[in-house]
Amino acid sequence: MKTILLHCCCAPCAVGCVETLLEQGYAPTLFFANSNLAPAPEFDRRLDSVRQLAAIYRLRLVEAAYDHAAWRAAVAGLESEPERGARCPRCFDFSLALAAARCRELGLDVFATSLTVSPHKNSRLLLELGSRYERFAPFDFKKRDGFRRGRELARRYGFYVQNYCGCEFSFRNPPPPPVQG
Repeated sequence: MKTILLHCCCAPCAVGCVETLLEQGYAPTLFFANSNLAPAPEFDRRLDSVRQLAAIYRLRLVEAAYDHAAWRAAVAGLESEPERGARCPRCFDFSLALAAARCRELGLDVFATSLTVSPHKNSRLLLELGSRYERFAPFDFKKRDGFRRGRELARRYGFYVQNYCGCEFSFRNPPPPPVQG
């Protein structure tokens, strides 16, 4: 069975991805690395739901330390960018770099991110950024109605469902309508 580290942005997005990975014969390890989340209680709420997800599916969960200052440094100068602007690729790359490093450290076969399931995220961009890292598995979890399935499972399990991307800039500036692809 092939091992995979799944970077989880939140439980509602990750749960459908987990289902897909299990169906395809992967042994997932969940990775919660979301220093972009603000305020800190938002980080805690999302982490609690990912812990529930790990318990439901009996999966290992690896938690990265919350380092909002490091994330802020990574996106410095882009604070006034709109949602889906130039800040987002830097944010994605920040998380992908952490996932790639943790995948190597843990000796897992590959890694992927649940970010590709969201209609609010550009999967092509995420897959392009991910392809720069060794061991990246280019899963576009949006396929086969992955977002809808994740929301169904989130309701079933009672996961916390947020109403913004997660960073303080997306909270202040609601995103434009979802993109396709």
